[in-house]
Amino acid sequence: MKKISSFLSITLLSLLMISCGEDDTKTKQSKTGGAMASNAAERVYVAPGEHDEFYAFISGGYSGNLTVYGLPSGRMLKEIPVFSQFPTSGYGYSEETKPMLNTSFGFVPWGDSHHPDISQTNGETDGRWVFINENNTPRIARISLETFETEEIIEVPHSAGNHSSSFVTENTEYVVAGTRFSVPYPQEDVAIENMKGNFKGPLTFIAVDDEGHMKIDFQLKMPGFNYDLSHPGRGDSHGWFFFTTYNTEEAHTLQEVNASQNDKDFIAAVNWKKIQEYVANGGGEEIDAEYAHNVYDHETHTATSTMMNKVLTVDPRDVEGAVYFMPTPKSPHGCDVDPSGEYIVGNGKLSTDLTVHSFSKMLKAIENKEFDGEAYGIPILNFESTLAGTVKEGGLGPLHTEFDGQGNAYTTFFISSEVVKWKLGTWEVLDRQPSYYSVGHLMIPGGNSRKPEGKYLISMNKITKDRYLPTGPELEHSAQLYDISGDKMELLLDFPTHGEPHYAAGISADKVKANSRKIYRLDENKHEYAALSEDDTKMVRNGNEVHIYMTTVRSHFSPDNLEGIKVGDKVYFHVTNLEQDFDVPHGFAMIGANTSELLIMPGQTKTVTWEPKKEGVWPFYCTDFCSALHQEMQGYVRVSGKNSNVPLKWTLDGE
Repeated sequence: MKKISSFLSITLLSLLMISCGEDDTKTKQSKTGGAMASNAAERVYVAPGEHDEFYAFISGGYSGNLTVYGLPSGRMLKEIPVFSQFPTSGYGYSEETKPMLNTSFGFVPWGDSHHPDISQTNGETDGRWVFINENNTPRIARISLETFETEEIIEVPHSAGNHSSSFVTENTEYVVAGTRFSVPYPQEDVAIENMKGNFKGPLTFIAVDDEGHMKIDFQLKMPGFNYDLSHPGRGDSHGWFFFTTYNTEEAHTLQEVNASQNDKDFIAAVNWKKIQEYVANGGGEEIDAEYAHNVYDHETHTATSTMMNKVLTVDPRDVEGAVYFMPTPKSPHGCDVDPSGEYIVGNGKLSTDLTVHSFSKMLKAIENKEFDGEAYGIPILNFESTLAGTVKEGGLGPLHTEFDGQGNAYTTFFISSEVVKWKLGTWEVLDRQPSYYSVGHLMIPGGNSRKPEGKYLISMNKITKDRYLPTGPELEHSAQLYDISGDKMELLLDFPTHGEPHYAAGISADKVKANSRKIYRLDENKHEYAALSEDDTKMVRNGNEVHIYMTTVRSHFSPDNLEGIKVGDKVYFHVTNLEQDFDVPHGFAMIGANTSELLIMPGQTKTVTWEPKKEGVWPFYCTDFCSALHQEMQGYVRVSGKNSNVPLKWTLDGE
């Protein structure tokens, strides 16, 4: 009989601990005066006009976006639209940004964002860009930390469940995109029951140039396992990438049981430098592919979408020494590399222990050919030969590990609902703190780089229950901030997070804030339909299309009276914000528009379309309060019958 009873036991234990946790928490808090120490409020307080020490970029999960928080305050500073339409700013609705959501499946207005990672130089976060993956329709996005806007999205072909992504190498040579749901490669009609041996799990290596532009360099055609998470080597292990796998059984149904039969799955160790050299010398096979590459240009304020049709694929069996499998218990989730690059931590979801592999021992095992067979032609290294040590009985349901730069590691345990601190090298547990409730992910600023800033840790919890005022059945997820600067962790703060955070990336504010853009210069605006002064405003008809070149400035639109529009026209409002002062955006909304409003930054041009269906006089207005006369910032459009002869006419104050 399959190992069903053990999984039921784990599930029941998890539910029991969550349900009991509320009462236990209240008891503990009543004894301690609350979860926070007496001076905790002072330590997270950021006085009016002062700034946080760190940025935290937290994935929005099924919101499709990326949220920005300040630490230690826990204040949400911004939500950056990435893979989903965002009516607050018009992202994905405006004509300029619609192409950002184009895919080989057509326009996809939603995404599932998971794992942000900050660009690195010499293994340290450098504050240029954040990369984040989309799980459902496989894509990787790059967000500028100058504008805090999405600049580029590249679709990942021949993949599904883009989960073990979007982690970067220590000089941002590559950002990777793994495959969680193995599929036919390339896609074809295959009976699902014939999955084993016929499906593949490609690992995609996307090259990043000095300007941040992304290009798929190669896809590694791996066996059809589920590739869960990954991290790059660093220091001596730079040039390698490590991916956890589960479902090495290649099960296709009831995976909670059938994909959990093997005592060990694998961490795939990929020597990307060796493959890079192989590709540079003409290796690999170019095959057909269909994927979108979308790029936003800050000079034209416009995105373009290009459909690509080829990708280079590499069979790991063709490159000797390119890939090895390290056995790891059991259904490992996180795959985390310490700052030195020596230790690779496998967080086996169904194990109470943490398995830590040694990079130097791995190299020695490869040299001595200490193999225990192979899987689809890829050598399987002997488990004991790569094992550095085991953290015994750290907790139940280990998921993720990060590091403080002081020789300590911190691991989340979902079922026992705690964060556990342990020592690298001795593998002893040093401290544990409860999380509320069922922690999934954690983040230490720089904690997945060569230089962590080991002052704060945030846990991103999956269950909220009673932590905040009730808001009906749907709750925001809870996060908690811990001080880790001392020997013991201290819980400082609870704060809610938006969507479902799957991971976060943190960085010192000093590396980012000085480069933050304040305005777009009008003299650099190269938008095709920009009106750079009120003298440039006009209306132009081309068949049933009408283009309106409009400006906005405190506190009026120019023009603000428009006539000659007909029922059935497609009207393009091209609105340029003439302001050149920081933090003076303007909005634009048109009654009956089946899109969204626009939020236009100083010096920027954005476009919204409107297709009037009724005769009449219809108002538009500014949605963003910009001045004492904000309410007066409005105008009218006259719409005449389809066959009318009313000429185009545009005026401001009758002129």
